[in-house]
Amino acid sequence: MRYSDGNEAHLGDVVLIDGKHKGTVVASIDTNEYSAEHPKEQWAYLKKGVMIDTDFGGLIHYPDAENEHMVLSRRGT
Repeated sequence: MRYSDGNEAHLGDVVLIDGKHKGTVVASIDTNEYSAEHPKEQWAYLKKGVMIDTDFGGLIHYPDAENEHMVLSRRGT
């Protein structure tokens, strides 16, 4: 998945959603990257996209960024 700004999503990225909310990528299904707290066995069934731990609603699955305004705020380490 790519953010609205064209950057590819990766594990640990901090993103800005709709210009006001923050979130952290805890699983990137597209790049096969998963955190220890959110292993592949838990989320791979979703087939595509990312799982983001948001500051407004907890874990949310974003299959693509087509309908979301999501930009990279800080690259994960």
